[in-house]
Amino acid sequence: MGSKQILVVDDDADTVELTTRVLHGGGFRVLQALSGGDAIRRANEFHPDLILLDIQMPEMDGWEVLKALKMDSGTIDIPVAMFSIRGEVRHRVHGIQEGAFDYIMKPFSFNELLGQVRQIFLRLKGEA
Repeated sequence: MGSKQILVVDDDADTVELTTRVLHGGGFRVLQALSGGDAIRRANEFHPDLILLDIQMPEMDGWEVLKALKMDSGTIDIPVAMFSIRGEVRHRVHGIQEGAFDYIMKPFSFNELLGQVRQIFLRLKGEA
């Protein structure tokens, strides 16, 4: 599972760096994007195994990015976990309805994030 590549998308550079360190510590390879447009480009170029996608970003928010990814034949199959401080049930439901595979809450502990990411990959493996 450690060879999996994850694209972390958040407009907050500190969050991206912290998340990258946590995921690297868990044995994952990490790509970074600080904007929605960059996320779409990197997803098309590298086809990561998972995208952690923040919702609140300027210019192109996470919902718009998710919709673009799910409408593109090159990225439609990449699982996306919404990655946000917005924890209301309506946000989680909206994410799943729009095609997100899961929803990860911020802030997170290191063990919590790694555990959730590993669970996502276990669930994905079960669908194969």
